[in-house]
Amino acid sequence: MIERHFILDGIDPVGFYGAGNIHLQMLKKLHPKLRIVARDNIIKAMGDDDELEKFNKVIELLKDYCNKYNSLNEEAIIDAVNGKKGDKGSDSNVIVYNINGRPIYPRTENQCRLVEEYRKNDMLFAVGPAGTGKTYTAIALAVKALKNREIRKIILSRPAVEAGEKLGFLPGDMRDKIDPYLQPLYDALEDMIPLAKLKEYMDNNVIQIAPLAFMRGRTLNDAVVILDEAQNTTPQQIKMFLTRMGTNTKMIITGDLTQIDLPQNSNSGLMHALRILDGVKGIGFVKLGKKDIVRHKLVTRIVEAYEAYEKESRNTKKEQ
Repeated sequence: MIERHFILDGIDPVGFYGAGNIHLQMLKKLHPKLRIVARDNIIKAMGDDDELEKFNKVIELLKDYCNKYNSLNEEAIIDAVNGKKGDKGSDSNVIVYNINGRPIYPRTENQCRLVEEYRKNDMLFAVGPAGTGKTYTAIALAVKALKNREIRKIILSRPAVEAGEKLGFLPGDMRDKIDPYLQPLYDALEDMIPLAKLKEYMDNNVIQIAPLAFMRGRTLNDAVVILDEAQNTTPQQIKMFLTRMGTNTKMIITGDLTQIDLPQNSNSGLMHALRILDGVKGIGFVKLGKKDIVRHKLVTRIVEAYEAYEKESRNTKKEQ
């Protein structure tokens, strides 16, 4: 009797084994000639060589399925045992699947444009109000590139602009101080990558999240690099960031020009870059608007109310 170990590298074992180990029990029933034991992310199987080879093919198919869909079900297990590659159906619009196996895809016309411009260009500016999905879609594109092994790492950055609280007065070390600024990026990643896999990626620097200041002096190769909240950069900061671009790298810069938190009389680097880089070959530009807001319907109304207020304020100033 031969014993072989099968490692679920990059796969969340909890999702793979199923609630109450239901998937593991099913695999045992479908392989009665093998003795199968699982612990953490290692499956041990004992039996003759032919049966172990068949089991290996099943595990590889199931790992591919889990990597793509972040979930497993009985139908996929039966397909794998029969030598078939499980598929949820072809949907060309799907970017990736979330941790519950639900598809993430562009939901508006301009989000579709964002995906298309990303495919055509190495650098992309996506500008629009809160709730238009620009950051979420950008991170989904980065996760897809990583899963498809088109790149070796994802780098996410934000300017740590202080809005009401001074960094020095926040509790904890530097990591604790900057994490609140980066939390929206963590939230999106946690929706797309199982927690165990995300922790592994971050521990191994496959996924890096850092304030903009940490980008200085680096050359970023084989990566998708996302700069979020770029409206809060200075012209010098955004120039520094854009010139970090290395080989086999794509950059996505997102921002909302209606939410600039820089000190008064400071120019927004995003606004500056949009003027300077307009028309440069290899750079795409997508402008999202109110019709692209995919959060709660009140968000659209809030944006409209603020736009109306700002328009009225400008008209009042002109009359004065």
